[in-house]
Amino acid sequence: MAQANTKKIKKRSDNEVSAARKSKHGTALTVFFAILSFLWILPILIVVLNSFKRKAYIFKNPFGISNVTLSQGFDRWRAGIRKTFVGLTNYATAIKKTDFFRCFGYSVFITVLSVALIVMLCSMTAWYIIRVKNAATKTIYLLCMFSMIVPFQMVMFTLSKFANILHLSNPLGICVVYLGFGAGLAIFMFTGFVKQIPIELEEAAMIDGATPVQCYFQVILPVMKPTLITVSILDAMWIWNDYLLPSLVLNVNKYKTIQIAVQYLKQSHGQVDWGAMMAVLVLAIVPIVIFYMAVQKYIIEGVVAGAVKG
Repeated sequence: MAQANTKKIKKRSDNEVSAARKSKHGTALTVFFAILSFLWILPILIVVLNSFKRKAYIFKNPFGISNVTLSQGFDRWRAGIRKTFVGLTNYATAIKKTDFFRCFGYSVFITVLSVALIVMLCSMTAWYIIRVKNAATKTIYLLCMFSMIVPFQMVMFTLSKFANILHLSNPLGICVVYLGFGAGLAIFMFTGFVKQIPIELEEAAMIDGATPVQCYFQVILPVMKPTLITVSILDAMWIWNDYLLPSLVLNVNKYKTIQIAVQYLKQSHGQVDWGAMMAVLVLAIVPIVIFYMAVQKYIIEGVVAGAVKG
């Protein structure tokens, strides 16, 4: 009896030591990742801070909030804050110089339409590839996978030429180009998810009289929600932040996205209005951050679901 009690006490002690170690280890990891997260977002915080400063102090004191130190006296330090910052002046200048709302409209239109085309058409294609087993679908799938490994730099000049020939140098035409470049990854993720959907669901719907189109929209599409949202997040972030493809395809004399408009703040003789540039960068970041925060809870679930092999 005494030996059994001794073993229980020892086991309890070992468990307590293990729990203490896990707790300590968890605290250390929490502190480490908190520091890492702060370093990760530090550049964004610096951009936001400098978007409210006078141009003279953006490079002179990029990390500070006053042009004098506290050691020189609190009153002088507080006066230095008022001298360093200009409030929303940089934002007003940026909106005026870049014709921001027009550029914002083009960016929203291109992003929303491109993502909608990629999500709808690629999900349909993935469903067809999985459910119809023949040489044609296998070839389509292999071509989509091949498109993922072709570097954009290999095709960008040819793409620019053909975009002009086919009159795609407008906000509607570039959405077709984005569909081509985004199809590979989207179809890869959608096919991985469709493999997990029991075919019995579709058979039951067809027995009830559903057509293939009704079966897709009423049965398959709702089930694919996690992957649909994941693909939407990834493609929306890519398209919204993209500079190279619009600069190659769009007629920038008529159509400018926000990213192209930022570059136009650089004047021909090399001078840059850094205050206005910082402000327009903040304005460009805010919409995609809000979108990501609203739907980020689905991204891990969707990535895992789309990566499972069938």
